[in-house]
Amino acid sequence: MAVHGNEDPWSAAEIAEVRDELLAERARLLEELGNAARDHLELVRQSGEGAGDDQADAGAATWEREHEMSLTFNSRALLAQTEHALERIAEGTYGICEECGNAVGKMRLQAFPRATLCLTCKAKTERR
Repeated sequence: MAVHGNEDPWSAAEIAEVRDELLAERARLLEELGNAARDHLELVRQSGEGAGDDQADAGAATWEREHEMSLTFNSRALLAQTEHALERIAEGTYGICEECGNAVGKMRLQAFPRATLCLTCKAKTERR
């Protein structure tokens, strides 16, 4: 695993800790997505029952459905990032910037284990 010159190399225990954290995050996200799917089905079922609802009730129901869909989209994106990080650990490419090939930085990965870009490349993408 790549590190900056001033950082200690990753130990097996540190990699295992990051992997365990990512696995726990994946399990949490999968549970969250399962709950969201059930909630969405319930909202759809309830929307068919509201034929006599006034505009405010219909608007609130629409907002709630859109909010649930937004949360689900975010959870799916986090799940994809988490699974990608786990794949990178398994392949031995974890910690290597996907843009420039330099080290992402151990401290950065400990703070944000799904990071795929070094700070320089991340800053460049955010300016675009």
